Amino acid sequence: MILHELIDFEILRVLWWALLGVLLIGFALTDGFDMGVGALLPFVARTDVERRVVINTIGPVWEGNQVWFILGGGAIFAAWPPLYAVSFSGFYLAMFVILAALILRPVGFKYRSKRESLAWRSGWDWALFIGGAVPALLFGVAVGNVLLGVPFYLTEDLMPMYDGSFYGKFFGLLRPFALLAGVVSISMLLMHGAAWLSLKAEGAVAERARRIGTTAGLVAAGAYALAGLWLAFGIDGFALMGEVIPHGPSNPLYSEVSRGGTWLSAYAERPWIVIAPLMGFAGIALAVRGLRAGREVSTLLWSKMGITGIIASVGLTMFPFILPSTVNPSSSLTVWDSSSSHQTLFVMLVMTVIFMPIILAYTAWVYKVLWGKVTEADVTDSDSAY
Repeated sequence: MILHELIDFEILRVLWWALLGVLLIGFALTDGFDMGVGALLPFVARTDVERRVVINTIGPVWEGNQVWFILGGGAIFAAWPPLYAVSFSGFYLAMFVILAALILRPVGFKYRSKRESLAWRSGWDWALFIGGAVPALLFGVAVGNVLLGVPFYLTEDLMPMYDGSFYGKFFGLLRPFALLAGVVSISMLLMHGAAWLSLKAEGAVAERARRIGTTAGLVAAGAYALAGLWLAFGIDGFALMGEVIPHGPSNPLYSEVSRGGTWLSAYAERPWIVIAPLMGFAGIALAVRGLRAGREVSTLLWSKMGITGIIASVGLTMFPFILPSTVNPSSSLTVWDSSSSHQTLFVMLVMTVIFMPIILAYTAWVYKVLWGKVTEADVTDSDSAY
């Protein structure tokens, strides 16, 4: 028996769909609070010392947190090549804006304290704000567009083609529902960043973060509920027609897809997936309650649960679709027809089983070493502070 045949192709496809979700959730749970803190920076800190405290709560960890972003991109490239080709070619202007914003973050950390000028430091503080707020917003906009469907189709040789002009590929993404999804994303990450600051900072900074985070959490819950209603009554879903072959060839054109009905029919077919949105609402509610009560560790954990539930609800609602097409529904990418080969998925799974525990152990060790609050004395007495 060939080694990779120990695990069925269908099971490997589902495993890699789930692992992709785990990587995206891991990115949101870790680098998400980095982006949230960056977006909160101009509003929770009023003096230079306070802003240095805020920056130093994430300065030692943000780079390691981005490992999840890199792993997610790598997983899309290796496990789901058609998804990588279609999404990165169609969303490349949005990707460019996100990457440009993310690049501002390390530059801001590096150069902010190089000069004593208040104008210089204020400028880099706003650069850090952009580096947090813009990706937090646009990642949500991207998810909203995935739920709406993307205007692409596949040629006979599986080359992705997009409708629309050069600039339309960016501004065309800014549809009302997608912008609402962006509001969900940025507000929940603001809440997450506030929960982190509540844990790592103290005094006025932590108090302002709790106040803003409470408002952000309420906005996130309201926007998430509105998005669910909009998804139920105002947006057409997608469905596979005819016989589905979970272990078939990776060619989306072999599938027959219809558009109509609602995405939320998935909850009638698989009632157990309701646990995801319930986790989302419960996590946000408990995080808001924790912020109001001044709790620290539990608030961050509840915030993580809320984010996990919200992101998981998108994937579970859409399953088995990964990227639906509005131009030609039969070009839509699904779990069953857009993966890499059986052998490739198996080899990647073996590597994941080996290296993922190492990454998790190292990450846990780093957070253990860096445990504790960042105080004003830390940033004024230490040459290594940002």
